[in-house]
Amino acid sequence: MKRFVSHALLAAILLFISGCTIVVPNSSSSSGAPSGSSSSVTGKPNWGVQTKTSGCAASGGLQDKACTPGDILSNATKNEICQPGYSRNVRNVPTSEKNKVYAEYGITHHSAGEYEVDHLVSLELGGSNNISNLWPEAASPKPGFHEKDKVENWMHDQVCSGAISLQDAQVQIATDWLSVYQRMPSK
Repeated sequence: MKRFVSHALLAAILLFISGCTIVVPNSSSSSGAPSGSSSSVTGKPNWGVQTKTSGCAASGGLQDKACTPGDILSNATKNEICQPGYSRNVRNVPTSEKNKVYAEYGITHHSAGEYEVDHLVSLELGGSNNISNLWPEAASPKPGFHEKDKVENWMHDQVCSGAISLQDAQVQIATDWLSVYQRMPSK
């Protein structure tokens, strides 16, 4: 037992010195895999790292963070995203990818307008077209995808006016866009 403890202590010291972080799975996760998308130390999402690709379930208007942690274009800048037409120029989500998103969330059929395959971190905030940034967001109950569109527009305006940094906006929308919606001055 002493040998195990000394090896564990050595490993912890090496991790500390190297600057690595350990993400501890949430004990409420039924799969044993990490259920959140945030690093336990920084609070920033683990951009693009899906820990699940099936059995995904949105809950309470939020994405399944294990399936949709969010992803960004790391080279996108405030100056670029604030240019008119930026989103239109980078949008590229083929129908085949949208179908994969629906499959990950177990949606086999839906009516027009019931869902929107949405970018968790919107394109106008430097979000990626990667499947780890996409989820089938419902229109209802409210707040749904129409309300999230308002959040995206408001946050884009906040970034472009300099009221918030692009990185802060990306983290906020990826981790809990509903909180942003609740504190917006006008809904």
